[in-house]
Amino acid sequence: MTARRDFVSLTRGAAAAATLFVKDIGQGLLVVSHNTLALLGLAVVAVLLMFSSQADLRHKLETEAFGWLTARQEARAEASGNTLAGLSEPEALVRATAADPKDLPRQQAAVAMWLSRRYKVAPEPISRLVQEAWTVGQRARVEPTLILAIMAIESGFNPFAQSSVGAQGLMQVMTRVHDDKYEAFGGNLAAFDPITNLRVGVQVLKECIQRAGSLEDGLRYYVGAANLPDDAGYANRVLAEHEQMKSVIAGRAYTPPARPVREAAASAPAATPDPERVALLN
Repeated sequence: MTARRDFVSLTRGAAAAATLFVKDIGQGLLVVSHNTLALLGLAVVAVLLMFSSQADLRHKLETEAFGWLTARQEARAEASGNTLAGLSEPEALVRATAADPKDLPRQQAAVAMWLSRRYKVAPEPISRLVQEAWTVGQRARVEPTLILAIMAIESGFNPFAQSSVGAQGLMQVMTRVHDDKYEAFGGNLAAFDPITNLRVGVQVLKECIQRAGSLEDGLRYYVGAANLPDDAGYANRVLAEHEQMKSVIAGRAYTPPARPVREAAASAPAATPDPERVALLN
């Protein structure tokens, strides 16, 4: 009996020791896991603080990640035979110089559609230019239809037009003469951005009118013919286009004024007396 009691006592002691051992191990694992999670949280906080304080590093990593994703997308596109899929750019619409004519006020929409038909250009980009001409014209106190008339005569609404002496863009601004005006828009290459060219062109036009003292003489300055015998009919063509657009706005037919025979015969398409224009407002 004594041996049996000893065995039972020994068995109970072993079981108690095993239970205590397992309990200790469980508590130890719990403590370790808590400490590990705490360390992981601290590490995450440290990384976030580092990224938030180092914008250059964050931008570099974002750029590399985007480049890697783009490369993967292009690789998948090539594997599937669609090699142009990687060139998709949903945000390209932001750069488009266009507006829906239906979104314009009635007068602006009428001018936009008239110009679209007359110069055989899409109504959406013309609508955006008309919209901008109204906005800039009001700020500069220059009639919007005059701005549009200059664009029509100077470039026929070709934003990439360039004359033989370097007048560029919609309003044929002498870029190298007025490069200081383009600094606010990022440099001379902005001359080929339609909206920028319009804004700089209006600045130049305003200066020309103020210097000359009248609209017609200001147009002679603008085309670079201030010191020439005549401007080859430039001012008359601009003003005629200007009056036509005003008639469109008013909803009436335009009747051009009678001109002397000599002037009518001398009238040529969009003249630009080159030498004088190079030095204009330099």
